[in-house]
Amino acid sequence: MKSKGRFTVQKRNGLRWWSPLLSKAFMWMALVSPVTAWAQTQSGQPITSHTPGHGSMSKKAITSAGYENLPKPGRDNAFSMTVNHYGITATLQTLGSSAGSAIMEKGGNVIDAIIAANAAVGVLEPMMNGMGGDLFAIYWDNKAKKLYALNSSGWTAKGETIDALKAKGITELDMNGIYSVTVPGTVAGWQALHDRFGKLSLAEDLKPAEALAENGFPLSEGAAGAWESARPFVDRAAFASVYLPNGKFPKVGETFKNPMLAASLRLVGEQGRDAFYKGPIAKSILKLSQEQGGFLTAEDLADFQPEWIEPISTTYHGWTIYETPPNSQGIAALIMLSIMEHFPLRQWGHDDPRTLHTELEAKALAYADMLQYVGDPRTGKVPTMQLLSKDLANERAKLIHDRCNPAVLPSVVRDELARMGSDTTYLAAVDRDGNLVSLIQSNDGNFGGGWVPDNTGFALQNRARGMSLTPGQPNSMAGHKRPLHTIIPAFMQKDGVSIGFGIMNGWNQAQAHAQFVANIVDFDMNIQQAMDAPRFNKDNTGCAVSIEPRYPLETLEDLDVRGHQVKFTPQYSGAMGRGNAVEHDDDLKVNFGASDPRADGQAVPEMPPF
Repeated sequence: MKSKGRFTVQKRNGLRWWSPLLSKAFMWMALVSPVTAWAQTQSGQPITSHTPGHGSMSKKAITSAGYENLPKPGRDNAFSMTVNHYGITATLQTLGSSAGSAIMEKGGNVIDAIIAANAAVGVLEPMMNGMGGDLFAIYWDNKAKKLYALNSSGWTAKGETIDALKAKGITELDMNGIYSVTVPGTVAGWQALHDRFGKLSLAEDLKPAEALAENGFPLSEGAAGAWESARPFVDRAAFASVYLPNGKFPKVGETFKNPMLAASLRLVGEQGRDAFYKGPIAKSILKLSQEQGGFLTAEDLADFQPEWIEPISTTYHGWTIYETPPNSQGIAALIMLSIMEHFPLRQWGHDDPRTLHTELEAKALAYADMLQYVGDPRTGKVPTMQLLSKDLANERAKLIHDRCNPAVLPSVVRDELARMGSDTTYLAAVDRDGNLVSLIQSNDGNFGGGWVPDNTGFALQNRARGMSLTPGQPNSMAGHKRPLHTIIPAFMQKDGVSIGFGIMNGWNQAQAHAQFVANIVDFDMNIQQAMDAPRFNKDNTGCAVSIEPRYPLETLEDLDVRGHQVKFTPQYSGAMGRGNAVEHDDDLKVNFGASDPRADGQAVPEMPPF
C-alpha cells in the first residue's frame, strides 16, 4: 500500500451509511426506549441494548422516519489532519499541544516538545495525569533510524509486602487508600528523556506549564466534566485547597490557578529530579505517607530509576507494530493483531459483522493470555516471546468460531480488573527532522487516590490498587515491584512512513490500538479517519461489548445473533478512549497530526519561520 493514498479523504471499505452521523444517534435511540436513550445520552451514561441473542432489532422505525433517503455524509472523519513541514504536537488539551509546538518554535526538538506538552497537560487535566503519576515513552530517531523505549513506572515501597499489609489487618487494597500509592515515575522519566535526547534546558521545557499553573487558564469542557470525579476527596483539606477554589468545583470557562504546582515545576526545572525524589517535594510526599501509616521511605524515592527498554513488536500485513513490553499491557495489542491477521478483514470491510466479530474474539483471546501471564519481569518470569509467537497466534485463531465465546477469566484475576484505572493522557509529537515521540502518562484513578502532599499542587497516583494480595500471581503485591500497567504508547512503520499513536482508557487501550492499526492497514484510512472511526470496548469477561452507534444496523443485528451483548454508548464517547497520532513520511518530508474528536485537544503545528 502506498502511503500517499492515505492522505486523501477515502471511503471506508465496506461502509454503508444509513444517514448522517447525527441522525445515526437518533436511529439507535429509536431501537431502545426513546425517552430512556435520550436521557442516557444527555447524562453521558451508556445506552443499554435489548436482551441479546434473539435477533429482535427492527428497521421499521428507521424506514418510517425516512432516514434511508437522507444524503450520505461528505466524509467519514470529523475534521482534517494537521499537515506541516515543521513540527506538530497532538495532545488531549489544545493548550497542551500549543505548549509543545511553542517549544519547538523556540528551537527545541521533539523531546523538549513532549516534556513541555506533558507537563502542560498535567496542569490542564490534573485528574488524568501529572507529576504524581507514571510515564511510558517511545522515541524514534529518524536520522539514526533507531527506536528507543522508556519505562518510567514507579515501584511499590520496599516494605510493602503481602505479609506487612496483613500485619496491619489489610486483606484488600482500598483504591483510594494510602497503600495504593506507588512511587511516581513521571519526573524521573522527564529527566531521563531530557538527559539523553533533549536540546533545551529542562527549566525551559517546563516554562509553559509553569506559566499556565501560575497565571491560570480557562477550563475546557472535558476537564470541567471530569473534575466532578473529585467528590470522594472534598473533605481532604490538602486536596480541597488545590482543586476546589472557593470550596467549589470549577466550571467550563472559569479560570483555574495552581501556584503550588507552578512552584513544584520551577523547583524541578532548577534542580532536576533531585528536587522531587530527594528534596523538598520528596519530604512532603514522605510526610503524607507517614501521617497516613504508609510504607514509603526516603530510600524508596531516592533509589527509583526509570528503565530504558527494548520495544516488543509484531508484523501485520507488511507493517511493523511496536509496543512497550511487560509490565504494560502492550503485548495484548500485538497478540490481538497476530490473531486478526489470519482473517480477510480488508475483503470483508470495516463495518462488516464478520470483521467486528473477529476483532472482538481476538481481543478476548489476547487479553486472556495477557492477564494470565503479564507482571513485572524484574520480579517474575514473563513468557513474552512465547506469547508473541506467530505459531501461537495461528493456534489461537483456530478458536474463533461463529458465536461469541463467553468463557470467563479465573475469579482471582477478574477481581483485579475492576480496580484498574482508566484516567490517563496520551500525547505525541514530531519535529521538523522527522523525530517522533509517543508518550502516555497517568495517575491511574481520577486524581489518583486523592492524596495531595502539602505545598506541591499535585495528586499521587494509586497504581497499586490493581495488585493482588494473593501470593504467586503475576501481579501480586511485593516490595519494589512495578504493578501491571494499562498505559501504553505505540508506534508503527512501513516504507519510510512512521506513525506514533495511542488511545487511553484503562483496559480499552490495547484493543483500541489494534482497531486503529486495522483502520490504517486494512481499510486505508489516514490517521485522522482512523482516530475518528467508530470503536468498540469489549469487557474482559463474557460477551458484553460497548459500541458507538455509528455502525450499520445489519452489523449490530448480526452481532446480536452471534451472542454479543451489545451496549450502545453516546457518539464519540469517552468510554472508547481518547487518542492522538502523528506521522512522518520520509519521501514527502512532511508531518501529519491527528487528534481524537472525543476529547478537547488538537494537533497543533509549529509555525514555520517568517
